[in-house]
Amino acid sequence: MDVVEELLRAREAFDRRDWVSAYEGLSAAGSDALRAADFADLATAAFLAGRHNDCIQALQRAHEAHLESGDQHGAVRSAFWLAMTLTDRGEYAVASGWISRAERLLEAFEQDTVEHGYVLFFRMLGHILGGDQVTGLDEAATLTSYGRRFGDGDLLAAGLMAQGRCLLYLGRVPEGVRLLDEAMVGVTTGEVSPIFAGHTYCSLIEACQEISDFDRVAQWTTALTTWCGAQAGLVPFTGQCAVHRAQVMRVRGAFEQAIAELDGAVARYVAAGTPAAAGLAFAEKGELLRIRGQYDAAEEAFEQAVGLGHDPQPAHALLSLARGRTDAACAAVRRVLGEPRDPIHRSQLLPGAIEVLLADNDLAGACPLVAELETVGDAFDSSSLKAMAGYAVGALALAEGRPEDALKALRQAQQRWRQLGWPYETARTQVLVGRALRDLGDEESAAAELGATARALAALGATPAAQEVGRLLAPGPLPGGLTTREGEVLRLVASGRSNPEIAASLFLSEKTVARHLSNIFTKLDVSSRTAAAAYAFDHGLT
Repeated sequence: MDVVEELLRAREAFDRRDWVSAYEGLSAAGSDALRAADFADLATAAFLAGRHNDCIQALQRAHEAHLESGDQHGAVRSAFWLAMTLTDRGEYAVASGWISRAERLLEAFEQDTVEHGYVLFFRMLGHILGGDQVTGLDEAATLTSYGRRFGDGDLLAAGLMAQGRCLLYLGRVPEGVRLLDEAMVGVTTGEVSPIFAGHTYCSLIEACQEISDFDRVAQWTTALTTWCGAQAGLVPFTGQCAVHRAQVMRVRGAFEQAIAELDGAVARYVAAGTPAAAGLAFAEKGELLRIRGQYDAAEEAFEQAVGLGHDPQPAHALLSLARGRTDAACAAVRRVLGEPRDPIHRSQLLPGAIEVLLADNDLAGACPLVAELETVGDAFDSSSLKAMAGYAVGALALAEGRPEDALKALRQAQQRWRQLGWPYETARTQVLVGRALRDLGDEESAAAELGATARALAALGATPAAQEVGRLLAPGPLPGGLTTREGEVLRLVASGRSNPEIAASLFLSEKTVARHLSNIFTKLDVSSRTAAAAYAFDHGLT
């Protein structure tokens, strides 16, 4: 095959988005046969085929060819792409050098050009990732205007997406979501180039996940999966896509499939040359393993996440709590709550932090967080956050000895979870509904609720939660005239739990636990915890 035919086939492969064939064909043609535009296409194909080193080399050749031909615009573009690609690899100093070169080349331009927008995009990312959302928002608006003025679909999509995410982080969620949706118009109509389209897809889905809008996450993840599948040999973005699929599987209760998807995501990140990006995948896997009761494996996954620079809180704190390390769990959530965060990222901490603090019977610490979660759910207009807030309100009311208030909040939360299609959260809420009914003296209804949720949790493979319900459903009547709740307290006394630990486990106040313990001593005619524990062992109550 001669060079002309090789180039023709390579360009046809590029147009149909067969990145491996395009890369191989352009590479086989040889450097002498390639023009600056061919080197740029080779760089794109190499990047999308997961060959980052070859991408960088091709971009350098493209830059040289543009300079040699006097194409300053092309030289700026290739310098921009070198800065972006090197940043992806963590080579920040070298990337800074290339963007500085792009800026120097722009100084010779007498008029404003679209290339100014690309350099602005790079600087804008630095401000947003550095936490300066106000500056980032202003720059994103300017970027959007560049896209509109020059008819550049890449800059328009990037500007709208950045504006939307900055607005989310500034607490203007409904306004931000509208811009996120608008950014995707150009992507879905083919007006955005492949690399920018992939980044826009992933940025949108990440934003939806951050505000717990899993309906949007599911819809756009399906679209991203289709987009990835239409491109032969695509490597970048497939790892992120797998993580997002796993997140959707998790909320839908498909835990085993989600874990397998996350393992695949890690493999894709490694293949793409970006293993550090796998931190989120390990954190998600750790949370799933915790729910399934595989605590050692969960600990290992969280350690891997930390090693890759991802802080897996509050999920790691919930694991510590499950393993009886309550002090460590509380210290972790108090630490992350004390760190400065925007409203979006803080909202992700609240449900887990509330659960940990209630388990430690820190009602004073949990109460303002519950109120904050309610406010956030309303402000974000998020059904899932409202359901999380309802669960937290109910759990707090139970701990404070207000079962009627708890039942009202929990019923509403349960209905929201059912409408969203989140089976694990529905079942966990139903556990608290059963406890509230029991505290109200409606034992028959409580048993019905708990029996149903025991079956649901077992089917999901949520072993620890299912075992907890099993303990609540222990058969009666109990010896000594003990009530069901008194039996629960006595079992925990026999296991060596202190009053605060019993209160946390049963979502009661310490005062209520003390009252139950007094009744137990009276009914069993004992005067100490040791004697009560001995009675429990003798009568098979442990």
